[in-house]
Amino acid sequence: MTRSRTNRTYWAAGTGVVLAALFAAGATFATADGSSAPDGSSSARTPALYSPDAGFARDMAVHHQQAVEMSFIVRDRTQDEPVRGLAYDIANTQANQRGMLLGWLDLWGLPKVVADEPPMSWMSMDASGEHAGHEAHEGHAAKPGALMPGMATKEELDRLGAAGGRDAEVLYLQLMTDHHKGGVAMAEGCARQCRTPAERALAQGMVEAQQSELKLMADMLRQRGAAPRE
Repeated sequence: MTRSRTNRTYWAAGTGVVLAALFAAGATFATADGSSAPDGSSSARTPALYSPDAGFARDMAVHHQQAVEMSFIVRDRTQDEPVRGLAYDIANTQANQRGMLLGWLDLWGLPKVVADEPPMSWMSMDASGEHAGHEAHEGHAAKPGALMPGMATKEELDRLGAAGGRDAEVLYLQLMTDHHKGGVAMAEGCARQCRTPAERALAQGMVEAQQSELKLMADMLRQRGAAPRE
């Protein structure tokens, strides 16, 4: 792959992410308050405290915050233009999406943190916040020391902050690959279970954009003689 083709690929992936976020942002004003749905029907009531809608908003806001943090770290640890460009796209997009998720919680009059709510518990809830009798997140457990699936541990963040050059690029791409895989599983859960149309649209956009970035990061790792972690 030539450098110009590679840069076009990076630009296309980043543009797709931004367009997905803008689409969901536009839908927010029409549907996040439950007033109307894209098909003209009445949407669900304000989400309950432990509903998938509220749980996803709280958990994904935390999940996104770490992606932003890792992206700022690698920006200062390498001069590689493609990695810095990818990190910028991820930080910008996920910071914007995080703001949307927290804004919905404010709109719904719900807290951003619930002390007795285990991470990911919303994936086994129905729209009213009652247990649905299944474990939708089975097989996507967080690793020891990580809060949610795909998230890096404190030790891994420390390693990233201490690395430089190619080592920082490879570690960032590996950590972000894991992060995206966990994020895709969470977003797929919301796309299935959430009842707020704008939030479902945002979640589906996350799935598509992050799957595209997973392919891009696999290519970038190969270019650096590395591969995603098992």
